[in-house]
Amino acid sequence: MHLKLVQVGDPVLRERARELSASEIRSEEIQRLIALMQETLRDAPGVGLAAPQVGESIQLAIIEDLPDYSRNLTAEQIAERERKPVPFHVIINPKLTPAGKADVEFFEGCLSLTGYTALVPRYRRVRVECLDEKAQPKVIEASGWYARILQHEIDHLNGMLYIDRMHSRSFMSLENFTRQWKDTSTAAIKQKLGL
Repeated sequence: MHLKLVQVGDPVLRERARELSASEIRSEEIQRLIALMQETLRDAPGVGLAAPQVGESIQLAIIEDLPDYSRNLTAEQIAERERKPVPFHVIINPKLTPAGKADVEFFEGCLSLTGYTALVPRYRRVRVECLDEKAQPKVIEASGWYARILQHEIDHLNGMLYIDRMHSRSFMSLENFTRQWKDTSTAAIKQKLGL
């Protein structure tokens, strides 16, 4: 069974989600939600999914960047994005601490904004303190694409979407991005778009 993905315009995507208690995290209901979210994420496919995207206003997100998801990227594109596979994991009640400036820019999409993408500045390195699916504390030190995924998903838990951070001139349909920009460097795209 797959969960319905909430699309932009639904109020749940603009709320700050509530934190979960340890007993709630360990409950059968939340454990079932995590399993259904994982199925939904893999079916989409995507690299992250926050509970508000399936209509649940709680501080819970899942992340998984499978090796297969990078198969259409060149070795140079993978290196530029600092993209490595990330195994499935859950983050609950996360607190994000960025390092440096939000000066790494790449195109992002979102399962709640189907069919679009835009250039979004993010921090290259972040630290996230959170709980896992067993309500155990954990600390994640991430860089590159993994740091971008964490920032994107944690934004969802705070009622933000990538369109709130994007370079608005770069907003486009995925179809146009694929047809016209897919193999163009970020620097060249920024120059052509006057960014």
